[in-house]
Amino acid sequence: MYILLLNGSAREKGCTYTALSEVAGELEKGGARAEIFQIGSQPLQGCISCRACQKLDRCTFDGDVVNTFVKKAQTADGFIFGTPVYYANPNGSVLAVMDRIFFSGGKWFAGKPAAAVASARRAGTTSALDSLQKFFQISGMPMVPARYWPMVFGNSPDEVAQDKEGLQNLRILARQMIYMIRTQQAAKEAGIEAPEAEPKVWTNFIR
Repeated sequence: MYILLLNGSAREKGCTYTALSEVAGELEKGGARAEIFQIGSQPLQGCISCRACQKLDRCTFDGDVVNTFVKKAQTADGFIFGTPVYYANPNGSVLAVMDRIFFSGGKWFAGKPAAAVASARRAGTTSALDSLQKFFQISGMPMVPARYWPMVFGNSPDEVAQDKEGLQNLRILARQMIYMIRTQQAAKEAGIEAPEAEPKVWTNFIR
């Protein structure tokens, strides 16, 4: 079982990483292989909806982490996307990455369990989580539950470590992720297949 975690912060060992590390540690206790993927601090091109990825089977912009992440996603069983919160939303870099990975590699995410984790000094976490979770809904990804919204508070990794309730909730999230993936695997072994996908229907409202 392989779980891929995206650290959407430019700070390699900051608050978002601290939160994801708590999740990763619990995943590994449950027998999963967890990898935290850093998006880094280099500039990231946003999606321009050129649709070239539909012919290339990869994002046309090949100078950053996007295609590397999508390649890893091909063998992942589940995903956790982490973001810092700046203006009550995910930061611009993580949204740029997610627009492009879901446009160019959506088939590798469909049907796989996913969760979002937000880290903030004080507020804005629920709106940030809502933004990330929309990617899962539109991609047909089961959303992994926890006991409360998966978020931590703190202005430094040391302060995040003091958010005992937040960290406990992330551990619960990790255990739920493992349970959901094992449930999917057991269903497949029992001959219970995922619902058949219908061909996409497009409806434009201005004609």
